Amino acid sequence: MTQLKGILPALVTPFDKAGKVNYDMLSNIIEHQLKEGVTGFVPLGSTGEYYALTNEERRQILATVREVVGDRGVLIAGANGSCTREVIEQVKQTRDAGYTNLLIAPPYYALPSQDELIGHYQAILDAAPDINVVLYNYPVRTNVEVGFGVLEAFKDNKRVIAIKESSGNLLRAIEIGNTYKDHYQLSCGSDDQALDFFLWGATSWICGPANCLTQQVCDFYSKYTTGDQDGAQAIVRSLFPVLADMESGKFIQKVKYGCELAGFDAGNARMPLQPLTSEEKAGFRKAFELALG
Repeated sequence: MTQLKGILPALVTPFDKAGKVNYDMLSNIIEHQLKEGVTGFVPLGSTGEYYALTNEERRQILATVREVVGDRGVLIAGANGSCTREVIEQVKQTRDAGYTNLLIAPPYYALPSQDELIGHYQAILDAAPDINVVLYNYPVRTNVEVGFGVLEAFKDNKRVIAIKESSGNLLRAIEIGNTYKDHYQLSCGSDDQALDFFLWGATSWICGPANCLTQQVCDFYSKYTTGDQDGAQAIVRSLFPVLADMESGKFIQKVKYGCELAGFDAGNARMPLQPLTSEEKAGFRKAFELALG
């Protein structure tokens, strides 16, 4: 079974001045993150503006990430859509690109019940018997929770290997870590709760801020895993203002602006998202610089 450990950046999708995907910049970002110590990558997630990409762009991004990373990190690709048919098409496309671990959220807009969601995931597993699924609970974006009934339904399925928990509900993460520790790997998806997640059994952090705060996030994980909890806590304390700023709104734009501040021009987010105002940039830059020390 694929082991999810350490820091896995939820990769941004860089765009150039013309609004096209900047594959060279994507490669540069990946190489930088590998140098800093990340253990894998998650392309085509919400931070990567999956929803705003064409299918051809998705295929090219998957190919670029796989070619650059090689065997230097775990790869988990997002494969999502608004209905089961569309998700299965994306799953097969992603599998054909060489990815066997897929991050799959509930379909948005349809608002399936929990029983329907179980059927949705089962249909995906049946349609692609050679892939592993990482469940993705992010109800603020899908308006549907991957409930405990879903976790119970797949707890003995060896191909449902983990859950990225992004609900912001720490008590839920604690319950997953306690009740399902022998069935699912727990990955932090709530950036401002990372230390708490690791204390309660998470083994990895699928992390948007790792795009622009790579060294700090990797240093946090290194200190935590070597037993220096005071040092890990100190890093989290220094990161909290910038993480809170990101979580306050315009998350993708702020991650991309953070990349720019870190020396990697990731361009603007695609519409309907709009660029940060000068005031928003100034506030974020102040918190970002504080995090750098």
